[in-house]
Amino acid sequence: MRKKIGILAVLLGFFILVTFPLWHSVGMRHSLEPPNLVLPANQKNCVMPVAYMRSSHMFLLLNWRELVVRHDQHTFRSFDGKSYNMSLTGTCLGCHNKQQFCDRCHTYMGVQTPNCFNCHVDPMALRGGMR
Repeated sequence: MRKKIGILAVLLGFFILVTFPLWHSVGMRHSLEPPNLVLPANQKNCVMPVAYMRSSHMFLLLNWRELVVRHDQHTFRSFDGKSYNMSLTGTCLGCHNKQQFCDRCHTYMGVQTPNCFNCHVDPMALRGGMR
């Protein structure tokens, strides 16, 4: 009798462990709707197309960091021929707000909090306000 109870307990524990991702996600109240991002009103285009920025902005930023820090290159020529300064604070945060843009999207996607702000300063945080 004791062996049957032990086996059932182990099987129940295994079942709960294996199915945890399924029932845990059902219990989470996560919206399927993407976040309503506050887009910049003063700009029509980003440095790259929107589809690229949604999927690969981190590669662009890592490439910029490599070029600026290691190769002393500070100008980026965009797909439309425009030149931009390779600067998170000066270029990206000139249009986008960290709380209303970066944080919302990263939270929705459940990805790592961007570590950009370990070194870079959010200009809006310094001003103490929102755009």
